[in-house]
Amino acid sequence: MSLSDIKHIVLVLSGKGGVGKSSVTTQLALTLALQGHSVGVLDVDLTGPSIPRFFGIEDAKVKQAPGGWIPVPVHEARERDGKKLGSLQCMSLGFLLANRGDAVVWRGPKKTAMVRQFLSDVQWKSLDYLLIDTPPGTSDEHISLVETLLKNAATEQLAGAVIVTTPQAISISDVKKELNFCRKTGVHILGVVENMAGYVCPNCSECTNVFSKGGGEIMARDFDVPFLGSVPIDPMFIRLIEEGERPVYPEGTVVEGKDMTNGNANTNDTANRDLLAEKYEACSLHGIFDGIVKRLVVDIDG
Repeated sequence: MSLSDIKHIVLVLSGKGGVGKSSVTTQLALTLALQGHSVGVLDVDLTGPSIPRFFGIEDAKVKQAPGGWIPVPVHEARERDGKKLGSLQCMSLGFLLANRGDAVVWRGPKKTAMVRQFLSDVQWKSLDYLLIDTPPGTSDEHISLVETLLKNAATEQLAGAVIVTTPQAISISDVKKELNFCRKTGVHILGVVENMAGYVCPNCSECTNVFSKGGGEIMARDFDVPFLGSVPIDPMFIRLIEEGERPVYPEGTVVEGKDMTNGNANTNDTANRDLLAEKYEACSLHGIFDGIVKRLVVDIDG
């Protein structure tokens, strides 16, 4: 079975669309790889597969192998500056579409069958972490995903779920349903990430709470689950994903207590900064996710 050599499986969930699940999944994956772990990302958002775009591999195609599909590599494992960069690979329906803009118009049973096929036919081989990016809500894909994992994965493999919300009350009210879904289905809740909690201005040194802040932390406390952290919107991360450019910040930019201008010295040194993960290290959000991932790893391994 394709899941047999995977140590930990983590779901990324939210009851609401547009809260940034794919962005959070991408940054969790990059950060885990930068910490030396081998990582796979499975995109089961069948009608809106965005993971290929986030990792800059939209034009890649999945290869067939005896018994299933070979996932698309983002980068291979390597040693750099005395530290290990873990391998990173992805699987998404986006790789199987003839054209990037093709609509996926499927009824529930076909979605269910596709999710099960992804879980059984992708040849991940050995992974430390498999992150599963999900669509919004608690629909057929979620039910099929959880049922299949509970049936086919060992109890110790299914680490749990990271819940993503934004600070606004309307988002939190929908995300609460996802927390209830996890409890009803027996999925361990690893914690809550509050996304879009602030805005890092690309032209000055300010980080402003445009959409307020703190609603996700209050929700986590109300449900007695861990609060993993607040993540602002950073246009430099968007630029990194869209244009592949290493983030550069105005003098004096401080995010979560870290001066981001210190990382601008090597902006012209592209020889060792050509990988997405290496460029991401210069992003203000990397420090935030580095702390989030360290907490998750301790929780999962503990």
